[in-house]
Amino acid sequence: MSYQKLIQGITLLVLISISSLTFSCKEQFSLPKEMPNTAESAAEVLEGIHLEKPILKKTNKSLVGLADSTFVRLADFSADFAYDMRYATKNNFLNAKVYDCAECYTRVKTVKALIAANKAFNKEGVKIKFYDCYRPNSVQYKMWKIVPNPQYVANPVKGSIHNKGGAVDITLVTLEGEELDMGTDFDFFGKRAYHDNLDLPQEILDNRKLLKETMKKFGFWSTRTEWWHYNLQGASKDPIANFKWECE
Repeated sequence: MSYQKLIQGITLLVLISISSLTFSCKEQFSLPKEMPNTAESAAEVLEGIHLEKPILKKTNKSLVGLADSTFVRLADFSADFAYDMRYATKNNFLNAKVYDCAECYTRVKTVKALIAANKAFNKEGVKIKFYDCYRPNSVQYKMWKIVPNPQYVANPVKGSIHNKGGAVDITLVTLEGEELDMGTDFDFFGKRAYHDNLDLPQEILDNRKLLKETMKKFGFWSTRTEWWHYNLQGASKDPIANFKWECE
């Protein structure tokens, strides 16, 4: 119910009460010459009362019955992740936006493994934050055109596991959203980003260890030169895909 309707209702009740008093008690007392503004009086009574619409909690979709090979939007199945989809911006090593909009899609089997891993991370007070997920092969061609170097970009003819829906680029953040120190930014191509580089502060080594060991428990393997990149075991055998999501 709106404030306006409440005020109108209270105003009507006040007027009825005043009318009754006027006729039944006319000889006992007289009303003051100046009547108060009943609408303003009612508003004063209502001051401080906050009428809010109930907050409806979003219900996650179910993965039951979906084929493992199906591409789905991760956010539809869990609200417990964070996102910074770099290739939908110019904040990446390409210095170019290659996605039309920021979304994280991947295959159902990858989603299941990510949700399970994230629950384990939550127990440690952190959660997964995504930089990149499934990447359409057409986007791989865009990237190859900008940087045609297999050291940095997989040849789109062969494709990458990103193109197969089985790779993700991730980091960890606290449950409040603060990033853990991993030693470098995403897409830093240098020795400091290598997993086998132990010449780093202990905090960074511990953060990388938590990320790597937990992901490994849930079926993901890492690449030596990129602390952020993880592939789902067996995903390399999947076909290259060019599924494209719609942007709202």
